[in-house]
Amino acid sequence: MKRVTGIGGIFFKANNPKLMNEWYGKHLGLQPESDGAPVLLVWRELDHPDQIGRTVWAVFDKDTKYFEPSSAPFMINYRVDNLDRLLENLRAEGVQIDPKREDSEYGRFAWITDPEGNRIELWEPPKE
Repeated sequence: MKRVTGIGGIFFKANNPKLMNEWYGKHLGLQPESDGAPVLLVWRELDHPDQIGRTVWAVFDKDTKYFEPSSAPFMINYRVDNLDRLLENLRAEGVQIDPKREDSEYGRFAWITDPEGNRIELWEPPKE
């Protein structure tokens, strides 16, 4: 079973998210939407060019609770094909798994923690 199929998102904390968004927008072209929605990078699957892939890039306020219990200033979201099966495998391997789950129009989400306490978001995109 393939575990991670790509990067679904890159999130980091900033003391001044507005300034960081302006800087990244001006210098790297990573400009959030006018309504504040995060940057959405769109691409095509190599093995399935008819499928569109997406990677989210977002700056969070330094006080966000979204990365907890991790104290790291970043969190990476990894795309997966079968969230339930992957979580079963990770549980059997002794990986720390957050019991929280989220199902939404954007797909299914779960969180795990690596040995150094970094929170990792796992995302199974919605089926087309």
